[in-house]
Amino acid sequence: MDIKLLKKESYLRMIKNSVGTKMFRNLYIEVKDKKIDATHNGILSCAYFVSSILLIWGLIKKKHATVIKTVLDIEKFGWKKISINKMQSGDIIIWEEKNNHLHCGFYIGDKKAISNSEFKKIPAVHSWDYNGKRKIIATYKCPLNK
Repeated sequence: MDIKLLKKESYLRMIKNSVGTKMFRNLYIEVKDKKIDATHNGILSCAYFVSSILLIWGLIKKKHATVIKTVLDIEKFGWKKISINKMQSGDIIIWEEKNNHLHCGFYIGDKKAISNSEFKKIPAVHSWDYNGKRKIIATYKCPLNK
């Protein structure tokens, strides 16, 4: 029996199945002998969410707590910047800085994205540009998308 892992399909389903999960809410670090939740109980979990899924599928080298470190890792791993009109499901979106924080998430098609909601503190589906309220500053092509 020949069995083949359908990596792209499984990756896309994992992204969609992540909606509503609390598993990316907390990431603890130690600074000067003090334990700190780097994600502030889910308010700042976007990079942790995105990098965790990418790491599971071998699409980056490690998990990250910041968007900048996540972007550096995907670029080092060979992800290429693309134009918005070339995006496919599974590609990465980087949004402009708001309140001194960049934001990242996954494009899922039909001008929709999944990213961590700072208000709900969980991954949620939303329009790719937050209904015109947040500018997309970069998009990266997933290596699984040909």
